[in-house]
Amino acid sequence: MAKMTAGQALAKVLVSWDIDHLYGITADSINNTVDGLYQERDKIKYIQVRHEEVGSLAATADAKLTGKVGVSFGSAGPGATHLFNGLYDAKMDHAPVVAIVGQSATPIMNTYFFQEMDQDPLFVDLTDFHKQVTNPEQIPYVMDEAIRYAYQTKGPAVVIIPDNLSGEEIDFEPYKTAKVLKPATTMNVDQKAVDQVYDLLKQAKHPVLWAGLGLKDARDEVVAFSERFSVPVLTTAPATGVMPTDHPNFMGSRGRLGTKPGFEVTQAADLIILAGTNYPFSRFLPKGIKFVQINNNVEDLGKQHDIDLTVLADAKPFLAKLNEKEPIAPTPFLKAAQKDKQNWDAWLNKVADDDHDGLAPEAVIRAIKENSDDNAVFGLDVGNNLMWSIRQLPFNHDQKLSMSAWFGTMGYALPASIAGKLSYPDRQVFSISGDGGFSMVTQDLLTQVQYQLPIINVVLENGAFGYIQHEKITASQEPYGIHFIGANWAGFADDMGAIGIQVTDRQSLKGAFEKIKELQVNGNTKPILIDAKVKNQDPVDTSFMPIDPDQFDQAAIDSYTKQSNLFDQPALSTLLKEESNS
Repeated sequence: MAKMTAGQALAKVLVSWDIDHLYGITADSINNTVDGLYQERDKIKYIQVRHEEVGSLAATADAKLTGKVGVSFGSAGPGATHLFNGLYDAKMDHAPVVAIVGQSATPIMNTYFFQEMDQDPLFVDLTDFHKQVTNPEQIPYVMDEAIRYAYQTKGPAVVIIPDNLSGEEIDFEPYKTAKVLKPATTMNVDQKAVDQVYDLLKQAKHPVLWAGLGLKDARDEVVAFSERFSVPVLTTAPATGVMPTDHPNFMGSRGRLGTKPGFEVTQAADLIILAGTNYPFSRFLPKGIKFVQINNNVEDLGKQHDIDLTVLADAKPFLAKLNEKEPIAPTPFLKAAQKDKQNWDAWLNKVADDDHDGLAPEAVIRAIKENSDDNAVFGLDVGNNLMWSIRQLPFNHDQKLSMSAWFGTMGYALPASIAGKLSYPDRQVFSISGDGGFSMVTQDLLTQVQYQLPIINVVLENGAFGYIQHEKITASQEPYGIHFIGANWAGFADDMGAIGIQVTDRQSLKGAFEKIKELQVNGNTKPILIDAKVKNQDPVDTSFMPIDPDQFDQAAIDSYTKQSNLFDQPALSTLLKEESNS
């Protein structure tokens, strides 16, 4: 047992959980806690962000990328409220994070002091773990419990600390209780359920596997399932990479972030297997499809769609057991789906090559794809940039991505890239944003500069909230409040101590990545910002695609293809007829 401040004891608890960095901004209501971190600075690094929201988003991205708890902190009052965006993102995307929130010193609480707030009720909707400590001895104990809660629930926990308490000296002895990161639960695979799913597969003519984040560590099992049973595979957008994106059986995703083959195979499916996902948009699928859901959370079974066969199991071992069954020969449906994907990929390249009226956003993402490493980390923002990224970026090796999937908060990419570089310092890290999202968090390019994080930031500037613009167009509304002025983001980056590169066409785009390669070879430690001036081009909407002549009249088809430039994209039904007749 040793004497130390309660703030230092808190820092020792963080270190004991293998937390090596956290994000925040200090202030008078949290200075003693930060001083405790200073005492352990050789083991845990304080990352001084320029806005607490960026810190909380970075902590959440840390948790999503690594599976380890992410930690951020803020002072009483505005510091605390600034943390909310990242904490709600953690709640919605099930990421284990802990927020340390400062509070006025106990002698001045309830006296209407400067920035004093009753903060505990603010977090009631956010988490069940929102505790304000009442004496200094509680601080390390409550912090340890908060971390355990975050891991157990895969969500946020909040610890509120009156600043005078963390500055008081206590006797502290490190806790011996094991640092268990995952619940020690086992779930046997039900052979009867395996047989039932296999029987449905044999009966189906158009089966589809829809994989979610519950299969993020099961790439081998997913690939084996797809190849063994001749099943096209989709993933939810945040689960991109569960199936290698260049695999011929991978169809992408469905919806606004989706693909043509992703939409068409689910429209044509007679059996959909939802595995490791509680996919919310399944409620919009056509009627008459049989559904299987494999999920280890009983609460999620049937939550989004009525299910014909529910399987309470971890999807990875269940698929492994299912893969022991006799294979099913390649079907006309799978072969048609493979051609549909080939056509889609060729069309994306055609769009990227189209430099009429300016640089196509697809060309920029393709350049990132061609110049990214096999273990690159991508922080992705919200908006059209996310659509282009999910459709084109490679996730076929050891690449990682982090996105604000459910909360959908703009400004996510830059904080996520900071987390990515700190957690994976030896990897190539990108942030990809629109100018709308990037302008929300521009100040923290300075954080990248300050900590010498050579992140490649790509800003797709089209002078508009493009994703919202599409919603306005489809609703036959005026694009009011959509457009805004641009900026010389490359010059902005230079002035902040980063390296700015402006691109306006495919030639300058090529030159930008040649320069980046040279900088990387020479050991560059500065962040880089590619200011890509792209045309305000509406990405093709794949959430609903009336192109099947068996389902839609020619007028509807012509209207959609003219709008979407899908002139050379035959419908899946056409490809299926060709395969069935061959």
